[in-house]
Amino acid sequence: MTTPRLISHALCPYVQRAVIALTEKGVPHERVYVDLDRKPAWFTAISPLGKVPLLETGGAVLFESAAICEYLEETAAGPRLHPADPLLRARHRGWMEFGSAILNDIAGFYRAPDAESFEAKRRAIREKFEQVERELGEGPWFAGAEFSLVDAVFGPVFRYFDAFETVAGFGFFDGLPKLRTWRAALAARPSVRDAVAPDYPERLRAFLKARDSHLSGLMA
Repeated sequence: MTTPRLISHALCPYVQRAVIALTEKGVPHERVYVDLDRKPAWFTAISPLGKVPLLETGGAVLFESAAICEYLEETAAGPRLHPADPLLRARHRGWMEFGSAILNDIAGFYRAPDAESFEAKRRAIREKFEQVERELGEGPWFAGAEFSLVDAVFGPVFRYFDAFETVAGFGFFDGLPKLRTWRAALAARPSVRDAVAPDYPERLRAFLKARDSHLSGLMA
C-alpha cells in the first residue's frame, strides 16, 4: 500500500491534530509542507478550500482535520480515540469544536490591533478555559485515563501559550489547576511533542512578531 501523505504547514494547529491522530494510531505517513503564501498549483488543484491539512490516501484526497481524524478513527488499527458510547462520542465532538472556537479567539488575540481588542480576546479565551476547567475530571487526559481526539485538539491549542508566556503571563491559567495539569501532560506526550518540527518555537515567535499587532508591539 502507498504511504499516506499529509500535506502540511509548519505552524498550522489543524495539521498538528492530524499528525497526533496518525501517530497515536501508529499509521506511517509522509509529511509534505507547502507555503500557504505561495500556494503551488498542484496544491490548489486538490485542496477545495485552499487550506491544510490534506491527507492523500487510498487514491483519494481528504480535507478538513475533523474529517481526517474521523476517517483514521474508523479505518486505522491502534487505540480507540473516540468513546465507544454514542452519547459520549457526540459530547467529545462538541468539545473538539469548542477547541476550534478557542483557536479562533487565539488568532484574534495575536492579531488584535490595539489594547482594547487585545484585552477583549484575552477575556474570551480565559472564559472558555474556565468552561473547560469545569468539564475536566481527574485526568491525566480530557476523559480520564484514555487519550482521545479531544486531547489531540487541545495539544496544539496549548502550544501557543508557550510563546505568549515569553512576553507576559496574561493570567490565562491562573486558578485553573486541572487545566494546567492537562496542559503539562499534553506537552509531555510524544505524539503531541513531536507533531511539530524542532524549530517550531522560533518559527511561531517570528510569525507573531510580524503581525503588526498589539502583541507584536509588546514583543518588540
